[in-house]
Amino acid sequence: MSHSFAGRAVLLASFVLARPLGAQRATEALQSAPITDVRYEITADRAALGARKLHVATTFGVTSAAPVVLSLPAWTPGAYEIANFARDVSGFGATQGGGRDSLRWDKADYDTWRVWPKGAGQVTVSFDFLADTLDNAMAWTRPDFALFNGTNVFLYPEGRSTDFASRVVVKTEPDFLIATGMTRAGAPRTFKAANYHELVDMPFFVGQFDLDSASVSGKTVRLASYPRGTFTPAARTTAWDQIKRSIPPEVLVFGEVPWDSYDVMWITDSIGGGMSGLEHSNSHVDVSIPAGIGSEFQPRLFAHEIFHAWNVKRLRPADLVPYRYDRSQPTPWLWVSEGITDYYSDLAMVRGGVVDAPGFYALTSEKINNIAQAPPFSVEDASLNAWIKVRDGTDALYYDKGSLAGFLLDVMIRDASDNHNSLDTVMRELYRTTYKQGRGFTADDWWGAVQRASNGRSYDEFKRRYIDGREPYPWATALEAVGLRLQADSVPRMGVGVTPLPDGGARVGQVVPTGAAASAGLKEGDVIVSVNGQPAVGMFFGTGLRTMYAGKPVGTLIPVVIKRGEETSTIQVPLRYGAAAPRIVEDPGASARAMRLRNGLLRGTTTPK
Repeated sequence: MSHSFAGRAVLLASFVLARPLGAQRATEALQSAPITDVRYEITADRAALGARKLHVATTFGVTSAAPVVLSLPAWTPGAYEIANFARDVSGFGATQGGGRDSLRWDKADYDTWRVWPKGAGQVTVSFDFLADTLDNAMAWTRPDFALFNGTNVFLYPEGRSTDFASRVVVKTEPDFLIATGMTRAGAPRTFKAANYHELVDMPFFVGQFDLDSASVSGKTVRLASYPRGTFTPAARTTAWDQIKRSIPPEVLVFGEVPWDSYDVMWITDSIGGGMSGLEHSNSHVDVSIPAGIGSEFQPRLFAHEIFHAWNVKRLRPADLVPYRYDRSQPTPWLWVSEGITDYYSDLAMVRGGVVDAPGFYALTSEKINNIAQAPPFSVEDASLNAWIKVRDGTDALYYDKGSLAGFLLDVMIRDASDNHNSLDTVMRELYRTTYKQGRGFTADDWWGAVQRASNGRSYDEFKRRYIDGREPYPWATALEAVGLRLQADSVPRMGVGVTPLPDGGARVGQVVPTGAAASAGLKEGDVIVSVNGQPAVGMFFGTGLRTMYAGKPVGTLIPVVIKRGEETSTIQVPLRYGAAAPRIVEDPGASARAMRLRNGLLRGTTTPK
């Protein structure tokens, strides 16, 4: 899952392994009678969407009157939090014989239903699911649109193997589109899944939305966006360019495209105040405020979530294999699953030409600064803490610190191997030796691959000090190895604290009394509409202010459009500079070897042996 550009809050083919679900539930002794020919029917027509509900019917065959025990997942993989989807279920009922016979049922626990068939035949269980939560992992509706995840609505037989095939039928309006990564089954609006993991890993868009496709790395990629028209033609062209540039470098890391087709599924809405993404094996769902379209964060979001198709959805820690849907699955490896994914999203952009080398350095410098401002913490501890959303200032920082750990490891591997190997080498080896063998990776797998890529170099001290430990990362020596260094910096300052708004503006929450904005008359509660003609969000939460005014003389007047109450006016804010965190720059005195290693990292190349 990916983090938001507005602050540091978390916003980011499953393995086909037969293992019973619910082995440690309160209903541990319960096991469902076997079921066959599983078919799910989702009604998402205008009547249902108007009520902000989805009607769900699950039909299956039974061979006896033995009770069937069905459960609903408690979370969606990638969103590391318990959501308890059963709380949104209402109107539960069960019938047999084509609906003629009502069946007795009860609840075995809060997300488990027990149904008693009257004998062999076909049983249908139905309920309504409240779809009113705009979240990548949830279900959300508008009068002309629905998003839902399989974890929200698809029941599974308690205590039985997940290796059962199923079909999904979507009942909707003739003029509604459907976007999903699920395989079409031949009949109209009918889809199929080979097992439960695949079934719940394929979110759906149903309704009226924009949809187009392109061939990228020899495979079909589709871009679905709701509401219609939120991406202007120019903005859509930009989005496609970013997608087409970022995917090929990611493919080169692993040597294969793991999907037949891929769906980028984008929702624009004013709720939430940021941007977020959630990964799936051949798709991802993005939720963004309007100002996020075309923002600096947009290509990072694309690259991050798409890289997850390899790292997490296929290559993932043994702690998460297979996924369990009835409980949390904490792991100390989110710094790899999420953090190193974030490192590779930055690499994909620089290797694909979305950003240049200084742009990559700026992204890395931003992460170094974020970690420097946080209390000391272990990146393994932060990974484990993801499920409880700690409030000590380190929540979700396994993204940034894990990304920086990936950068360090990449540098160290290239240095130890004289650029013959890289972190790419590690990722490829683990993909081949763990995912391709149907298992998750262990600590021995990970560190063994890192050591082999480094010509036998030991990482015991690195693990102790920087992964399980809390020591600051050794930037001076690491950056020197690739011809980089940290340089003191100053940046344009306006002396305000702001909160982003969905329309691209920024509300002033704090004004430094001695700052430039205060001298120009800006007050708390004002809304900054634009800065020198550019939307305020990009100027304050991106690099816009630095890019536009760095190097300009102190006192240069900055035109700022503000809204105070119902009145709009323009004020002139004098340019001032303030100290900033050090930034990464290229060392003009770097050795030829260091520049060779740096170029290899930026271009995704190694030196042939």
